[in-house]
Amino acid sequence: MARMIRFSAQWALPTLVGMCLLALFVVVRPAAAINQIPTPTPIPGSYGLEATKTQPPPTQAATISTPGNGASFTTSPITVTGICQTGLLVEVYDNGVMVGSVMCVSGSFSLQVSLFAGTNELTAIVYDDIGQAGPTSNSVTVTYTDTHLTAFGALVTLTSSYGRRSAAVGSQLDWPLQLSGGTGPYAFSIDWGDGTPTQLKSQALAGVVTISHVYSKAGIYQVNIKVTDVNGVSAFLQVIAVANGQVDNTSKASSPSGTTVKTQPPKILWIPTIVLLILLLPTYWLGRRSQLVSIRNKMLKERDDYEKEQK
Repeated sequence: MARMIRFSAQWALPTLVGMCLLALFVVVRPAAAINQIPTPTPIPGSYGLEATKTQPPPTQAATISTPGNGASFTTSPITVTGICQTGLLVEVYDNGVMVGSVMCVSGSFSLQVSLFAGTNELTAIVYDDIGQAGPTSNSVTVTYTDTHLTAFGALVTLTSSYGRRSAAVGSQLDWPLQLSGGTGPYAFSIDWGDGTPTQLKSQALAGVVTISHVYSKAGIYQVNIKVTDVNGVSAFLQVIAVANGQVDNTSKASSPSGTTVKTQPPKILWIPTIVLLILLLPTYWLGRRSQLVSIRNKMLKERDDYEKEQK
């Protein structure tokens, strides 16, 4: 009888500990299954799948609020503001040429655009996330005259066929620009919107100029480009760059509107904690019980040995 009690007491505590570990494994495993699955690295020789997202194009046009129709300016760039549908890309056109783009935030947009000498007809077109165009906005006609340009020569203009371009995180994003007017050499100052130092670039002659950048984090970035010729005449272009990839939640990332994405607090697994607290008391009781049984068995053995010696 003593041996059976001792055997049970010796295996009670390890059995209970094993049951606790098994319970934790069963509970924690489903909780871990909700964590985001990491994106696997493409394997050489593998095949990719491409899906097409279909949705109706935007139906609501943007509206240019300022400047007013018939306004005259002697400085450039100017600020163009208006209302739009939140989440859409707004491209502003001057005489049919794309001169800037910005994301619509909180139902409005605002960006700086350079003007051509003379009459400028400003319009805006909205685009959704798959590049479908919406209706054209109201037309606003303004006039730009700068008497200082007569001493320098032609006006510098900077345009692009792309109001938005994208590339994968870690890959090079190339952006072709059209530079015209002015006198070379030209100096470019490019703010890519991701907090990296301003990129400086020189260009000897006017024509097609390609700028490049590599983003280290996924997001939507406002890119500000300024070019100045040898006479100090400048042009400005504002566009949107998209870095595709997995969003990093371990740090804060800036958006074009100035908002920040906060790091999510760690989640506490309450169920395993409660299970441990519930099993703590019986574990302590069985440990004490095992200790008492061991002491009692030791005393019985010593008594039996003593009785054998007396015989």
